[in-house]
Amino acid sequence: MALRMTVRIIPATLRDLSYIAANLRAEDRAEIDCQLDHWSPALLALTALQGFAYVAEFDGNPEAGFGAAEQRGGLWIAWSWGTRRMKRCVPEITQFFHAVLGPEVAARGAFRVEARALAENELALRWLARLGATQRCRLPGYGRNGETFILFDWTRESWNHVSVSKTARPEAAAADADHCRQGRAGTRSSPAG
Repeated sequence: MALRMTVRIIPATLRDLSYIAANLRAEDRAEIDCQLDHWSPALLALTALQGFAYVAEFDGNPEAGFGAAEQRGGLWIAWSWGTRRMKRCVPEITQFFHAVLGPEVAARGAFRVEARALAENELALRWLARLGATQRCRLPGYGRNGETFILFDWTRESWNHVSVSKTARPEAAAADADHCRQGRAGTRSSPAG
C-alpha cells in the first residue's frame, strides 16, 4: 500500500520560514538576491511574518512560505518562496489563496494587491496568471543589478469573485477547518483565471 504524501497549510512561524529561507530553490534565491542588498534567512523570515503569513508543509516538512502584507492603507504586497519541493504544494496554496488569503486581505480593505516576479521566472509568471493576477507592466532595471521584473496585481474590481463574508473569523480560518490545523485549503471560492 503506497503512502500518500500530504500538504497542509498552517500559520507561519519564524522557525518554519527560516528553514524554508535557508533552503530556497534557485529561482526564488535569484529573485530575492536581486531585490535586497543584504539578507539572511532569519531576516527574510522575520520580514515575512508581517501581515498574513502561511507555510505549506509537504509530508510534515515546511516547503513554502506565502502571504500578504499591507504597505500602506489599501495597498498590499503578496509574496511566496520555497524549497525545491514547493511545486508539490502549489495546488493547495492556490486553493488556500482563493478560499482564505484573498478574502482575508479583501476584508482588511485592500484596494490593490501587487506581486512582482523576475521576468525570467516562467513558473512564477504562469502561477500568478493562474491565481487571477493581471499582468500590468515590465519593470526594466527593477532588480539591484538591472534585472527586469513583471508587475502583477489584483484590484478590488478584479477580485469580485472573492466572498468577504467568508472572512468573518479570519484568524481562525487557517487553523480550524478540519480540526487538524490544515486550514480551509480543501474548500474553494470561484476560481480566477
